[in-house]
Formats: sequence, structure tokens, C-alpha cells
Amino acid sequence: MSEWLSRDEALGRLKVRAQTLYAYVSRGRIGMRPDEEDPRRSQYRADDIAALATRRARGRRPSAIAESAIAWGEPAIATSISTILHGHLVYRGQDAVALSNEATLEETAGVLWALPNQVRFQSPSTDSPHQSGRSAAFAQLASLAGEGRPSLGRSPASLHGDAAQAIGMLAGALGAVPGTDAVHDRLAQGWSVDASGADTIRRALVLLADHELNASTFAARVAASTGAPLAACLLAGLSALSGPRHGGAGEAVMQLADDATRHGADAAIRRWLDHDRPLPGFGHPLYPDGDPRAASLLPRVASDSVLSSLREMAFAATGMRPNVDFALAALTRGLRLPSDTPFRLFALGRGIGWAAHAVEQITSGSLIRPRGRYEGLLP
Repeated sequence: MSEWLSRDEALGRLKVRAQTLYAYVSRGRIGMRPDEEDPRRSQYRADDIAALATRRARGRRPSAIAESAIAWGEPAIATSISTILHGHLVYRGQDAVALSNEATLEETAGVLWALPNQVRFQSPSTDSPHQSGRSAAFAQLASLAGEGRPSLGRSPASLHGDAAQAIGMLAGALGAVPGTDAVHDRLAQGWSVDASGADTIRRALVLLADHELNASTFAARVAASTGAPLAACLLAGLSALSGPRHGGAGEAVMQLADDATRHGADAAIRRWLDHDRPLPGFGHPLYPDGDPRAASLLPRVASDSVLSSLREMAFAATGMRPNVDFALAALTRGLRLPSDTPFRLFALGRGIGWAAHAVEQITSGSLIRPRGRYEGLLP
């Protein structure tokens, strides 16, 4: 079980001012929780402080700066697509939460792709209409990527055409019925969801469309920088998203909810924390005051007693608020959707952002090729 330090102990080990300690916490570099004996005070995770102290001792060599930038560091790639600013998610100058009040995923693609009109995503008919989910998404996107044209030297309009085709196929693989109607309506039809539920799905897709330079978007940009086909860039993003520390977090919240159903919310949270596992669905390094995407979605989802208890107990234990992964789990449970719906919505919504970043990277003409700092044996 992790050791926790008082504020004075943390300041002593880091040799910094209190304001610097709080900045590290807000950036997600140091874990924090309320002191069990005095909730007015906070405790700080000793492992995080030790690791940070080690990095500080390395100095500010260029190699050390570059290495630290990979993990929640300073922006490393110039982009005009999206950013997180003062707790707000921004899509090309527009607040994403405000955009999600009315916009469809198609209209959001128009914003992120810098097009004058919304985009159409046609899902083709399939011989296996009941085969949908993660496996179908990988298989169909891989097939399209294998047949795709390299992206170098092509116009943005041509690349956007490839992206629209790939996302239409992805929508069908993830549960949307065939057709050209708005994706959220076709998903709702495939999942037998009413109009109110369809609107919640629409909102979720818009809020998930992009999130700056996250792991899957970086993977998509790396593929794009080599001139890979657009579908291959999306496949690279989908592969990175499939990991439990990224797009799999929503399913981890579903598992936490199942534990809470069997053992109670307090016991379930203690089991996760006692095994020194980050509590899924709560907190976000870029949103120290709470994830605005979750704040937008949760009031529109019928939260059951299990999730309500988890929210209360998690805040009491960690001081952290729900993030978008928790909101996706609440949406899934509230609408009685397939258990892997958080991943499906994440993959489909974020596909818009992957495509935007891929085209931006391709048109920049630069190759992403960092160096490795070798620490192995020498000849």
C-alpha cells in the first residue's frame, strides 16, 4: 500500500514552495487525498514525490526536458485543432461543451476539419449485421487500411474523403445501422434507444471528438507523418485507444460498478486503492477542478444508486470528481447499452479528431521521429 506524506513532509523532500507543490498536483504529477484524521488537510503520495525529486535532481539537460515532456509535459506539437485552456476543452476556438448542446458529430467534424459544411458518414450494408464491436472495428478498419492509398502529396479534400469513408465504416462496425442519417440516430436505432437517449449519445460523441495530443491522437499523427493511408492512421489511433489506460478506462468503471454492486461502494473503492490501482472514472490531470465533459453529460443520464454511491465515496476517499469515463459508464448503464459502449463511443467520436490531426500532420510535411536515450550495454 502506498505511503502518504503531510504537506510539510512533501515540501521538505521536494524543497519547493507550497504553490509549486499545488501546481504539481493540478498537473497530475503528484497524487493527493484528504487526510483521514483531519479532512481539512491533504496528504500526498510518497512514490510520486520520490520520482519527481529524482527527475529534478537530473537538472534541466535537453535530454531530460525532452523525456519529461512525453508524460503530461509541455506541448510538443503545434496544432490549431484543439486545446485544454483554464478547465475548458476548445475545438478551433469553440467551447466543446457549448458546441455539444446542439451540434451533431457530422457538424463537429466540419469544425475540426475546418470545412464550411458538415460531413456525411455513410455506413455500408454488411452481410453480418449482428457482428459489431471492438473486433469488427479493428477488422474492417484494417481491411480498409490495407487497400488505402498513401497520403503524401494529396489534397486535404481527398484526404477528408478517405476519412469520411473510414469513419462511416467504423460507425457501422460499432453498431450504427446502415444509411446516411446522423450517426447518433443510427446508433440509437441499432441499440433500440429512444429520442432522449439518442440526444445523449449525440452529446457524448461531440464531447469525445478530440482532446488535444492524447496517446491515441499522437499515434495517429506518427502514422500520418510517414505518409500512411488515412485509414491506417485511424487504425493506429484505435490500437492505442484499446489499452486499459486510455479507451479501456470506461470499461474499468463498469467493473468497479459491478464490484460496488456485490460488495458496496465503500468496500469496492477500498479494494482498488488497497491494491494501489488508480481509481477509474475519477480525476483528470488536465482538469483539477473537474472534467467539463462529465459535468455536461451526467445531468442528462439517469444515474443509479450504485453509481451515486461511488461518486460520494470516491470524493470522500480521494477528493476527485467524476471524469468522462465515469459519465460514459453512467450513460451505458442508464440506457442499458452493451457493456463495451464506452469504448465504442470513444472510438467513434475520437475518430473525428484522429482524422483532423492526421490531415494536419500530413500537410505539415514533417516526419515525427524522436531519438532514444540508450541505457543498455555497449560493445
